Amino acid sequence: MPEVMVNYLAVIVAALVPMVVGFVWYSPMLFGNLWMKESGMTAADMSAAKKSGMQMTYLIALLGTLVMSYVLEHFVKYLAIDTLGLALSLAFWIWLGFVATTLLDNVLWNKKSWTYYAVGAGYKLVGLILMTIILAIWQ
Repeated sequence: MPEVMVNYLAVIVAALVPMVVGFVWYSPMLFGNLWMKESGMTAADMSAAKKSGMQMTYLIALLGTLVMSYVLEHFVKYLAIDTLGLALSLAFWIWLGFVATTLLDNVLWNKKSWTYYAVGAGYKLVGLILMTIILAIWQ
């Protein structure tokens, strides 16, 4: 396997993007109310979760996106992805093959709705696209 020269600053910036996207995506401005309804949560549940301290949840989510970004950087470098079009294509195929299929478990086994699936899968697609663009363009 070829050695990859990792751009750690790009990896860190790309890892922060899903956190920002999630803040907007799951806010009342976009899909927050729909997601709460489909997940069976209420505003009181959300308020209680915020009061109980979400710092550890956000830290674990950030670590997950750091790992994802680091691995994605390897795909970008291995495949010499260096244009917007190639970045969009890579992000879509990774999302379709690994993310969208994995999220099906929520519908099939956890009995969540297709709407719940669509909200989560859409968030993952947007985040993955933006991460891949950053890593591809910021060589």
